Amino acid sequence: MQSENPPKEKFRTILLFGPPGSGKGTLGKFLSTAGNHFHLSSGDIFRGMDPDSPTGKVYHSYASQGNLVPDEVTIEVWDQYVQGQIATNRYFPRKQFLLLDGIPRTLLQAEILDQYIDVVRIIVLDMPDTEGLVKRLKRRALIEKRQDDANETVLQNRMKIYAKETLALLAHYPKELISIFNADQKPLEVLRDVLVELSDLLSHPEI
Repeated sequence: MQSENPPKEKFRTILLFGPPGSGKGTLGKFLSTAGNHFHLSSGDIFRGMDPDSPTGKVYHSYASQGNLVPDEVTIEVWDQYVQGQIATNRYFPRKQFLLLDGIPRTLLQAEILDQYIDVVRIIVLDMPDTEGLVKRLKRRALIEKRQDDANETVLQNRMKIYAKETLALLAHYPKELISIFNADQKPLEVLRDVLVELSDLLSHPEI
């Protein structure tokens, strides 16, 4: 699939990978605040949609079952959102890294996004303890009132999808770009490990 309007300059991007509950959003917020990067969570974009809008209805019909939104819909919504952030001076591609959290989730999404992004690093938050992840997500459901985190059957399905599809797409990228971190720690400990390894890169986002 080719985009009709790919950007003239690709966005310099750091991808955040990890199973649901591994702390991608928390790390992304830390790095965006401390390093003046632009953190974009695909989940936040979709959850912020009007559930009665055509695209919102599509999202909620899939998310309620723990399934992924179709690739074409995901990329179209993502592109519109990014362009909106640039147009309103919230994201400055030549001065900031784009921290992508929750996208791409499939190989097709990764292939489409190759037209838009220049991946400079991939941060993988590794946490094999599925039960620990489910506990985290249930706790988040109570705090943030996120219905997609409250149903254990849906959560288990999301874990299976991540293990089957999302992890496999890492093979799409060069191994030397991938950095793996232990997510079974406190958020500040994860941040510490990331900064120790990647502080030089994170300090120089300008083109």
